[in-house]
Formats: sequence, structure tokens, C-alpha cells
Amino acid sequence: MFRWLRGRAGGYGSLYEHQRGFIYQQKFTLVNVKLKSVKDRVLDAVVAGERDLRAVCTIVSIIVSNPQCCVPVYHLSRSRGQLGVTHDHRLSTLVRRYPNIFNEFHVPDSGGTPVPWFCLTPEALKLHQEELIIRQKCRKDLLDRLCKLLMLTKERTLPLQTIDQLKWDMGLPYDYEHSFIPNHPQLFSLCHLSDDRIGLRLLMWDDLLTISELQKNAASEKKKDMENGCLSFPIRFTRGFGLKRKCMEWLEEWQSLPYTSPYSDASHLDPRTDISEKRIVGVFHELLHLTLEKKTERKNVSNLRKPLALPQKFTKVFERHPGIFYISKKCDTQTVVLREAYDGQFLLQKHPLVDIREKYSKMMLEGFLGRSRGLFKRNMGAVLAEDTIKNVFTDESSDSSYESEGKAE
Repeated sequence: MFRWLRGRAGGYGSLYEHQRGFIYQQKFTLVNVKLKSVKDRVLDAVVAGERDLRAVCTIVSIIVSNPQCCVPVYHLSRSRGQLGVTHDHRLSTLVRRYPNIFNEFHVPDSGGTPVPWFCLTPEALKLHQEELIIRQKCRKDLLDRLCKLLMLTKERTLPLQTIDQLKWDMGLPYDYEHSFIPNHPQLFSLCHLSDDRIGLRLLMWDDLLTISELQKNAASEKKKDMENGCLSFPIRFTRGFGLKRKCMEWLEEWQSLPYTSPYSDASHLDPRTDISEKRIVGVFHELLHLTLEKKTERKNVSNLRKPLALPQKFTKVFERHPGIFYISKKCDTQTVVLREAYDGQFLLQKHPLVDIREKYSKMMLEGFLGRSRGLFKRNMGAVLAEDTIKNVFTDESSDSSYESEGKAE
């Protein structure tokens, strides 16, 4: 099943397929067709409904990773980039918004100024324990997702910084670099890249993982396209989307072009052709299938051009194929959503970790509404045992980085 890396996967990369692809690329140049962008309120609601969810779940992971299971506000400020919170927003305000997830208490610093500390409520801690059990059960699935991500790249290597941007969408643990990767030394190796960054390299290749999601679906449905290799992508347009006849003809012709597996070598394809564009669409189609909720922020893939061996302006395929991808501009960012994965606002295939995230979302909503109704009162110290607070103060009072909330934020 496994073999040492020796280049690209076979896929559709046989000599026959190579020659046929060459014939197609001579006949089908990149057609200048621009489809209009139409808002999809349903998918916009999917994106908008997860506001603050990533930040909250990340803060939960930061807190439980601390030996004392509580952290000061300035400790969270150091992780502002991972939380996706801009500098014009106070982190303490975000945490206090959900009092049924985070408890707050204060410890005076060396100057006597009370500094906010946060820990988890019993309900949040119970949900986190449930998440750990689910992660253990899904360990093989998450491992395959990471392997396939690296297999999509030309050198089977990605900077850890790039993986960090995708770890939430792929369901990887918050501290995957220390809790996940070291457990699989036969598969992964940390390496120094040419730009002095640390990268993750895949050491072994699994042929069973080179079957893309589109190929799996075509095989399960026994489509005739599977025989000639001209697989077509599922298309879903926003309700009321009008497609001109010229665009319809181009789309039908484009769908009939040969499908190049995202795991196979595509160096023979001319980037100025529609057949090359279909391969790029296939790469992102597969990449989005590697995410739990079949979506990711556009900026997370903007730096994948070189690792994936893609041409300039490769993200233009998102606009050129609105029936496959939808770009939501909610939450002050651009999020690429795979249309086929949703029936209205509901995922057709829901990963167990998505259920956990939905439970967090429900808790967040209850906490936010309860706080606005005055159901939660700030507790200035009773949330922790007295000896715990004493230990926290003893450990941190000598720390030179111990700051007040004003200095930290």
C-alpha cells in the first residue's frame, strides 16, 4: 500500500492519457468567459453563523493546554494572530461575551493592579472532554487528510505556517506539531526550507489515497465518464442565476474535457488552456473536500501557488466557476465554499467534529443571549478554589511579563 516517494502518482498520467491531453490542449485554449457573481444568502448565512466560533474553540485549546487550566488575558494576546482577532478589538471583550464557556477571575500584579484571568466553565470542560474522545476515534481520518494535503503538493512539503492556516478547517489539533506529528515518524519529518522556515515533509506515499473525491463519486455512481476519463464536476447555481447561451455551451464543452487527477503530474499541460484550468479546479475541489466543512478562507490558499505548481492568478477559477465554488464576503473576509457539499444550510456529509463545533455554537448563542438578559453575573474569584488562585499568584508574581489588561491590550 505504501511506497517511498519517487515522483507523481499515476492517476491519469499514463502515456495514452498524456498524448490525449496534449491533443486537447492544442484544440482548447483558455476561453475568455466571465460569469456574473450572484449573492447566495443561504451560504452567506452558513459563514456568518460561525462568527467567533474559531476564536472561541482556539481559546478553549489554549486554556486546557496550560498546566493550571487557566490563563491571563495577556497570554491570549500573544495568540491574537491564531485567533483571527484584529488589534482594534479587545480579547477580553470577546471572552466575556460567552460567560457560560469562560469563567473570569482577577489576580493582582506586582503593582496591585487586578489582571483578568480566564478558565473554562464545567459545561465547557465537559464538552472539551467529549471533543478529545471524538478526536481519538477520528485519528486515522485526520491523518489521511494531512497526508493527502501534502500529496497534493509538488515536493510533498509545506511550511508549518501554511498548515497552521488550514488546521482549523481540516480539523487538526491546535498543537498538532507536538501532539500529532511526532506520533508518526514513519510518515512525517520536519525540515528546514530554503527561506529558513520550518516545513513538514511526507516520507511515504499511499496509492490508496490518490483517488480523488470526484473519482470516488463517479465510481460509486458507475458513471460512463469514468471510462473515458472526462469526469464532470457537480454544478449548482444560486437560485435565479441566469446563464447565457454562450456560457452554457462553453461550460458543457469545458465539462467534457479530460479530468487530470490532482495527485498526478500535470507538468505537460499548457497553463493557457481550459484543460489546465480544469485541473486547477480539480485541485481546489479536492482541497475543499479535505476540510471538515468544505470551505476555507481565500487567503488560506493564496500562498499555495508554488507548492501546488499552479500558474499566476490561479484563484481566478473561483470567480470563473460560480456553479462549483461560492465566495462569501461575510465576517470581513472572503470564504470559498464548495456548493455541492451543502443542501441549503446543511452539510450533506457531516464529520463528527462538526457536531462538536455545533455544540460550541449553541453554547455561545445561549451565553450571549443570557448575558444580554443579565442571567450571568461576573464572579471575581469564587470560580476557582482558593488554593488554585494562590498558586497562580505565586507562580506569576515573579514573572517580568506579568502585565495589566491595559498594558497587554
